[in-house]
Amino acid sequence: MRNHNILPYTKASRELAKELRKNMTPAEKVLWSAAKGSKLGVVVRRQMPILDYVVDFYIKEIGLAIEIDGSSHNNRALEDGLRQARIEKLGVRFVRYKNDQILSNLPEVIQHLKKLIDELNT
Repeated sequence: MRNHNILPYTKASRELAKELRKNMTPAEKVLWSAAKGSKLGVVVRRQMPILDYVVDFYIKEIGLAIEIDGSSHNNRALEDGLRQARIEKLGVRFVRYKNDQILSNLPEVIQHLKKLIDELNT
């Protein structure tokens, strides 16, 4: 199993992550409010630089990236897939939610996340 404590990142992705933390989307703000600290039983980090990318949220202890796909992802399926594949080679798992899922059905998303976290913790 990969050591999720040390993931490579670039200086540019680190700087981008800092900017993205200041300018979160409405869906990111909603999920962050529900997940920050240890509200999900694990520490969730927001806007985590990995390689030359930034994932929306990351749970280091289980190596789980949480991505929220808004309209900026509509025509980027190939780019998103390549990005995800590069990061998955590091042992990181992904879960994706749509903006609408977060904004209209947060309790279901949180329940799904908790179940996934429990499964990956075993």
